[in-house]
Amino acid sequence: MRARPRPAPLPASRFRLVRWDKPAPDKYRALFNRVGQKWLWFSRLLLDDGALNAIIHDPEVSVYAVIDPAGIEIGMLELDFRQAGQCEIAFFGLIPELAGNGHGRWLMMQAMALGWRKDVTRLWVHTCTLDHPSALGFYRAQGFEPFALAIETFADPRLLGILPREAAPQVPLLEATS
Repeated sequence: MRARPRPAPLPASRFRLVRWDKPAPDKYRALFNRVGQKWLWFSRLLLDDGALNAIIHDPEVSVYAVIDPAGIEIGMLELDFRQAGQCEIAFFGLIPELAGNGHGRWLMMQAMALGWRKDVTRLWVHTCTLDHPSALGFYRAQGFEPFALAIETFADPRLLGILPREAAPQVPLLEATS
């Protein structure tokens, strides 16, 4: 997205978005895992505390938790402003049980309101084939336009023991046979 969208009213929500100032690594990983395990999010689980803190405690990175009325953390938003003039929506998601109920639109409007600072000329997000099947369509409906396609490969985090074997049951688990 290279142009700030026209202002629109924020959809009603029973949730709150709360800034996490320098979250503890274990607390961050727990929410990261709750939100992303179904989609095989694992990149931050590979980092030791020092490497993770270097990112999430950076003054140019903003971490938020989505909180339900009972005070339970049910989603996350991470905005990365470390590249001048840009905001990357580094992580964006709600627990899988909330998919398809319109809460993502509320969270994206929060992300756009926080991400479009006066010096930002590009707001962007990555998605991949492991993401929710509606992710690309959702991002496009919010005003994002595809700008690049890449092929990435990585060892399955379930086979490496980073995520449990039963994570992301919609993604085939391919094991080498002896």
